[in-house]
Amino acid sequence: MRVIFTQDVRGRGKRGEVKEVADGYAQNYLIKNGKAKKATPAAMRELQAQQAAQQREKDEEYASAEMIKNFLEKDETVVELHSKAGSDGRLFGSIPSKQIAQALNQQFKIDLDKRKIVLPEPIKTLGYTNVPVKLYPGIEAKIRVHVSEK
Repeated sequence: MRVIFTQDVRGRGKRGEVKEVADGYAQNYLIKNGKAKKATPAAMRELQAQQAAQQREKDEEYASAEMIKNFLEKDETVVELHSKAGSDGRLFGSIPSKQIAQALNQQFKIDLDKRKIVLPEPIKTLGYTNVPVKLYPGIEAKIRVHVSEK
């Protein structure tokens, strides 16, 4: 019997896959427990529509990430932050990725998740710093951050 998996089943199939399984296994376990449904023509059309919608969503996310990358890597896109510092140029405290994300939202109206900003350790000095950002798998950008004294 051909079934469409609605959940991941270890050793059998992943969600959205169409596979041929034994009739008894399909009826007595998979369908009964809601882990799969019979692969009727209507169910197959529904599955194809879902996959097409997911692909459109991925394409939109990719295009959005490309657009944000192009904007962030322009020379005039510099995130300005102010902090108290000592006479040697070291900050009293540090600038974490959360503060960079908030400043980016306030200055350029770009809502970026702080977890996408790859900052191995918080910024602790005055001046310019290039901060890498992972926007989408395979798309990375660099934000220029300028920290000046208050």
